[in-house]
Amino acid sequence: MTQEITGYKYLIEQEAIDARKACADHYGLPKTPEDTTLYWVNYNTAEDDTPIFWYIIFDDSIEMVLGTPTTFDVTFSEEPIEE
Repeated sequence: MTQEITGYKYLIEQEAIDARKACADHYGLPKTPEDTTLYWVNYNTAEDDTPIFWYIIFDDSIEMVLGTPTTFDVTFSEEPIEE
């Protein structure tokens, strides 16, 4: 099954890691080294797609950091779980 995602797509995992860090830095996370909240967003892996890619799902709070999102398809082997 494929699902259209609005967000940010990365062909290299390090780019997704860097984008996640940019969002955390923007919001000053983690507040303390002992904090359980380390990141503002997380990235996902499109493991069922070829080639594999990494993506962050769009949220209004990260547009100022990551820019305008795009839409792309992600293949899932099973029904995705809504968060």
